[in-house]
Amino acid sequence: MTNIASSLGDIRCELGENPLWHSAEKCLYWTDIPAGSVYRYDPNSGVVEKVFEGGVVGGFTIQADNTLLLFMEGGKIARLNQGKISILIEEIPDERTTRFNDVIADPAGRVFCGTMPTEERPGRLYRLDTDGKLNKLVEGIGCSNGLAFSSDCRHLYYTDSHAYAIYRFEYSEQTGNITNQEVFIRCLEADGYPDGLTRDADGYLWSARWGGGCVIRYSPEGVEERRMPLPAKLVTSLTFGGTNFSEIYVTTAKDTGVSDPDPDSGAVFRLSTGIRGVAEFPSRIQI
Repeated sequence: MTNIASSLGDIRCELGENPLWHSAEKCLYWTDIPAGSVYRYDPNSGVVEKVFEGGVVGGFTIQADNTLLLFMEGGKIARLNQGKISILIEEIPDERTTRFNDVIADPAGRVFCGTMPTEERPGRLYRLDTDGKLNKLVEGIGCSNGLAFSSDCRHLYYTDSHAYAIYRFEYSEQTGNITNQEVFIRCLEADGYPDGLTRDADGYLWSARWGGGCVIRYSPEGVEERRMPLPAKLVTSLTFGGTNFSEIYVTTAKDTGVSDPDPDSGAVFRLSTGIRGVAEFPSRIQI
């Protein structure tokens, strides 16, 4: 098995996040959250371009019509289509002082979307239904982070970074409800905070590690199967893409808290592992 980590261009994000493969365009998108920017990488040309700048984007999904659905600061939700933005939800009053973080679309096109904690309260997990109705599902989250569905779509996995935990819920595709929360993986503090999450075609979970400089692969039973080091310490998220979803793209953040940061901190990396992933579900929000 070959593990090759190469960075995409000379982009160095302050906080790179939410890498997502656009199957129709055969391109990778990701966000630099504090910069309020969304980037697009075309592996055929090798070109990285900024496709949006104009407000903090904590996460996004790709709609069934191939536009991007942006989850932003203050609870704002907007559609990005060929560089033009249209606001779908102006704000969530309870989230005016914070922002969305990781999000994921489910098989029906709903979107599970987490928010960051504020000084007054912990974070939350919402579900945005296809008709635009927003449902508050989980409260008391230290830092709402990576999400993934099991291969049979009977479970939703959800990361709370500050709790060093990846939770598992029973999930109903018919209703979108999640129940019976349990700790699926208890992460070690020495490995860094669990951050972004994805699943491969074999049903294994991949967890990015903020401060751990690696991604960790877990079996469907929650047992660590391997870990892969990255040339950057603050690893934020990951997704599968490329031909047959045979490559892993990993986002990182700049390590500004040390005197001698890694020169590749903030880069987006591409890894070849011989392991295939699966396409994420498209969102189908109609407002």
